[in-house]
Amino acid sequence: MIAYVTVGADDIARAKRFYAALLPALNYGLKEGPEGLSYSLPLQPGQSQPGQSGALPDFYVKPTFDGNPATAGNGAMIAFEASSQKQVRSLHSAALAAGGSDAGQPGFRSSYGPRFYVGYLRDPQGNKIALFSSNPKDPGRDN
Repeated sequence: MIAYVTVGADDIARAKRFYAALLPALNYGLKEGPEGLSYSLPLQPGQSQPGQSGALPDFYVKPTFDGNPATAGNGAMIAFEASSQKQVRSLHSAALAAGGSDAGQPGFRSSYGPRFYVGYLRDPQGNKIALFSSNPKDPGRDN
């Protein structure tokens, strides 16, 4: 199980604007401190702390530990699940307005299943972010 994901950022304020446009809508709460941004989902019933079985990983945006510039990983991507195709489109648009760049407009991709609806972004540091939904109540690629 993945416990947490961390991306580096050289400009925490700029990163915060970008992630504030999408993560609160996905129920992530923010704790901010001198070490950067810490996003986590609320505890589920029966959980005493984040990261226990059944919880999705926390997401951190932090300056680099070695002081060198942050870089985006080539081939690395972080995916966040949205509740619907409409939310994917809405959050993709909000993230672009908050300083992100487009890495693939929301839609179906022929390489994935008929219900996998996804949009891709780059955060201000260049990290690749996917927003996806597989909601069975939404139309599929073949409908």
